[in-house]
Amino acid sequence: MGNRLAGKVAVVTGGNQGIGRAIAERLAEEDCVVAVGDLLQGRADATNAGKLSFLVLDVTDEASIRAFVDQVLERFGRIDILVNNAGMVIHKSIDDQTAEDWDRLMAVNLRGPFLMAKYVVPEMRRAGSGAIVNIGSVEGYMVNPWHTAYAATKAGVHGLTLGLSVDLGPDGIRCNTVCPGWIDTDLNRAYVEMHPDRKLIERELSYLHPAGRIGAPKEIANAVLWLVSEESSFVSGEMISVDGARTKKIPLPAILDEEYRSKLTETSV
Repeated sequence: MGNRLAGKVAVVTGGNQGIGRAIAERLAEEDCVVAVGDLLQGRADATNAGKLSFLVLDVTDEASIRAFVDQVLERFGRIDILVNNAGMVIHKSIDDQTAEDWDRLMAVNLRGPFLMAKYVVPEMRRAGSGAIVNIGSVEGYMVNPWHTAYAATKAGVHGLTLGLSVDLGPDGIRCNTVCPGWIDTDLNRAYVEMHPDRKLIERELSYLHPAGRIGAPKEIANAVLWLVSEESSFVSGEMISVDGARTKKIPLPAILDEEYRSKLTETSV
């Protein structure tokens, strides 16, 4: 427990579970009051009781966003931090994707962060300071198969970050993006468990990351904490990958990569 964010009020979208929940809890640990906006209602544990509030929010609905922001201001009087975490993914080829699939992804992953910023920024501007962190993805610049629409939304989030950092800098508001690698969330774990050889999939996922393992939600939360704290006061407009160097390693054919994999296995044991 610390006090790096004492007196601050943060909004975290999609913060009821997974990476969003880890972010909300990490900010609360630093004495920040956190309003979690989610379609699903959660509850704070004993450690963060009094620091986490759970409110209904649909980031695809402008009226819901406006009502959510009004409610946060009515309760807490200010908003210093915005973390746009809410997101979704659809696994479909371009042939199978529908216009409705595309529009849904755009509404959640890109339009939502835009509208959240639109309604939160005036409060930050009045205070003369603020920090926005968007949760992007390594798929904003490298893409898994069947993720065309998802990758397009995350590349859009990266562009939104650049634009906001430039436009809002004179108002004392910073904007950055955290781009996670493969993180051990309930959603990703369920995807792994669909495969008959779970251990093989986990091992292969670890090999993708030169760090020799996949990441934990708290590691994303720690990056977000740094970006919203005064410790990063001159950092804005950045896309920061938290991916164990996954995006930095050039792929090799498996036969050539074997020695490297063996070294990773030895290091990880």
